[in-house]
Amino acid sequence: MRSRFLLLFLALQLAAQTPVGVAYQCTPQDVEALGLNCSPEEPCPVFLELSSAEAAGKSLFVAGNLHTRDVTLSSILLTSGDGGITWTEPAERLRSASLEQIEFMDQVTGWISGGMIDPLARDPFLLVTKDGGKSWNQKMLFDDTKYGTVAQFHFNSLNVGELVLDASRGKATRQELYGTMTGGDNWEIKQTSNVPLRIKDARPPNSSGLRLRADSAGGAYHLEKGGGRNWTGLATFKIRLADCR
Repeated sequence: MRSRFLLLFLALQLAAQTPVGVAYQCTPQDVEALGLNCSPEEPCPVFLELSSAEAAGKSLFVAGNLHTRDVTLSSILLTSGDGGITWTEPAERLRSASLEQIEFMDQVTGWISGGMIDPLARDPFLLVTKDGGKSWNQKMLFDDTKYGTVAQFHFNSLNVGELVLDASRGKATRQELYGTMTGGDNWEIKQTSNVPLRIKDARPPNSSGLRLRADSAGGAYHLEKGGGRNWTGLATFKIRLADCR
């Protein structure tokens, strides 16, 4: 039994040090659809950007996007069921989209906020899971095109939640508070403001005991578990993934 725990500990330590292999292949469809100006002489580096991390039961989740210096390529969601040793993608990458905040109500139901970025932020949505993160469905927040990003959201129960949409332009701040009584199927506006809004009962950052730390010098994101000054590495993700040519 002791040797089994030792092997697991060594595997976790190795996983925290060995970068996770996030693959990206630049296709002609991507080049045309996204207007990429890349060539063998002047390739476009592709970068991973991670914005949030969350845990649900034994599963870990990290979310963000893939982008060049000028263009957002797609959203990305990664999950691990073995403490960060191996990772898979439970949701399809959405072209020109980015994922932000992750929140789970329990070990089964969860949401991820996101939106389209091309080039203005628009059409915010939620990814919704009801099977512990094994599968995710995209749910648009509005029927018509809406410019802005989800600054924050929080569900108090499976049905009741609030969401802040940041529709600011330039130096002019405009935020809108929406509420739902249907688990996110429908949203009704509750307040507009020219100063930033905050959801009263929203969970604080790192409340799940996870954090993402960007190491620019090392070219990696580190997923860590702990609190205060005590953090243990779970996984490492390379920031620069590939080149579009």
